[in-house]
Amino acid sequence: QVQLVESGGGSVQAGGSLRLSCAASERTFSSYYMGWFRQAPGKERELVANINWSGGKTDYADSVKGRFTISRDNAKNTVYLQMNSLKPEDTAVYYCAAVLGTPLGGPPMVPGEYRYWGQGTQVTVSS
Repeated sequence: QVQLVESGGGSVQAGGSLRLSCAASERTFSSYYMGWFRQAPGKERELVANINWSGGKTDYADSVKGRFTISRDNAKNTVYLQMNSLKPEDTAVYYCAAVLGTPLGGPPMVPGEYRYWGQGTQVTVSS
């Protein structure tokens, strides 16, 4: 059982920055594909970014490209999401997720492809 604990959420004004962290309990963390998702009130959970085992491949939602950066430190069992130029529409609960390998053969892009989830951290961006 992999436990994921997010931190770093909070409230910022538009244009500001936050860095989210997700610490994993799993010693074989480097075998897991990691993703950041978000869910705003009344909306479906959506992928923000994901990253492969080595950190050499990343994918981003179009809405965050150029503003957000996902990275990982396998020595610390931690994945990060650096969020810059935040907008009010980025307001949501942000979740960290993990899956061992790639169940469908390609980068996991939807919530159903991930096995483990954190409890979420709130990000609020005011205008």
